[in-house]
Amino acid sequence: MLTIYKNTEQGMTQLESAVNGTWVNIIDPTPEEIKKLETWGVDPELVTDSLDLDEMARVEREEDYVFILLRIPYFVGADEDIPYITIPLGIIVRDNMILTVCKYESPIFKVLANGKHKRLKTGKRFRMALYIFYETAGLYLAHLREINRRIDATEDKLQKASRNRELLELLKYQKSLVYFTTALRSNEVMMERLQRARVFNQYDEDEELLEDVLTENQQAIQTANIQTEILLSMMDAFASIISNNLNVVMKALAAITIVINVPTIISSFYGMNVALPFQHTSWAFTFTIGLSFVMIFLAVYIFAKLDWF
Repeated sequence: MLTIYKNTEQGMTQLESAVNGTWVNIIDPTPEEIKKLETWGVDPELVTDSLDLDEMARVEREEDYVFILLRIPYFVGADEDIPYITIPLGIIVRDNMILTVCKYESPIFKVLANGKHKRLKTGKRFRMALYIFYETAGLYLAHLREINRRIDATEDKLQKASRNRELLELLKYQKSLVYFTTALRSNEVMMERLQRARVFNQYDEDEELLEDVLTENQQAIQTANIQTEILLSMMDAFASIISNNLNVVMKALAAITIVINVPTIISSFYGMNVALPFQHTSWAFTFTIGLSFVMIFLAVYIFAKLDWF
């Protein structure tokens, strides 16, 4: 899908064709759309790299374009093995337009198209790239907060758990945090390289915005690192808790089994074909039942003192 935007007096407006100063947003392009981009002078390899899910963040500078590959967060689904992953977003800055290429739709594009940033101008191509960086860091932080909320919810279940389902749930989010940490660090290296190359030095506002972006990205890195360390410690602790919960259950079952077997043992003795005390009295059955209850009470008392129930 290929969508063209441009700033007008009415705000961000969608156009039918590309003109100077436009933003072209490309989502999972078809071969026909890639050929169309080639007629505009866009190298097909740049589009292919942007769609490759294994590409890492980097920047390439040529005479007629600057190509920036950014790793952005993507929510796959809560029931997936890895709920949150990262995907590449290609940013191609040309003399007359800026193009973004991505495999999947992202909230970042909706925010930019809805006019959240009043000073965002599609004609100022490098500034728009900075706003993409800024929204990417913000989206990482939003997903990290959601991961933290889901971990807290799973933690409440783990306190009474005796199975591995909750630990496997935590493992999913640990994998997501690894993806986030790796992508954020590669994004930071890429942006620091852009800062050293002074790509965004045309306006003082752009340099300040780049500093804000680096700060937001660093905050996301620290948040991801903290959550990863907490999650690792939590998983170790709750693995021990689950093992302890299982031991408690086994002790309770053992105690119940012994208590249930007490009257069986007594009745077995009085069922033997040998001479037994009180067997010819009228209260032999009452004596047997009473003795069983006394032994049951004694066993329950002992196990209760041992905290087996």
